[in-house]
This record gives sequence, structure tokens and C-alpha cells, in this order.
Amino acid sequence: MNIKILGTGCSKCKVLYENTEKAIAELGLEATLVKEEDIVNILKYNTLTLPALVIDEKVVSSGHILSVTQVKDLLTKK
Repeated sequence: MNIKILGTGCSKCKVLYENTEKAIAELGLEATLVKEEDIVNILKYNTLTLPALVIDEKVVSSGHILSVTQVKDLLTKK
């Protein structure tokens, strides 16, 4: 599973990254987690609000700071 956090390095982006990291660990998933801060790459995902959570190249959340539980829910729906 490939997971990306899209954001420009703001505090909200960092919290989403940390919560996603915790969710992956708690679920025991084998996943690659990447923080994408390059605006050119972020624009390719057609999302207007950040931070955004991308799972296997699909934007599943944007503009929200998800809790660990919310991220776990999205990861297990995959």
C-alpha cells in the first residue's frame, strides 16, 4: 500500500502525517508513507485543500486533519 500526505509543510500536514504513521503501526500494515511537499506534484492530484491523504494514488480526504481512528477506518476500507 502506498500512502501520501500532500501538504506544504504546515502544522496541519505534520499532524496528519503523524496520525497516519500511528494508524499504520497500530494496524500492522506494510505500507510506504511519503510526505509530498512539492507543489507541482501536489497539483497533479486535483485537490484544492490541504492537507490531503492519498491511498494508492486516490485522494481519500482533503482539507481535514484526520484522527488516528479516522485514518485507520480509511486504511481498512481499502
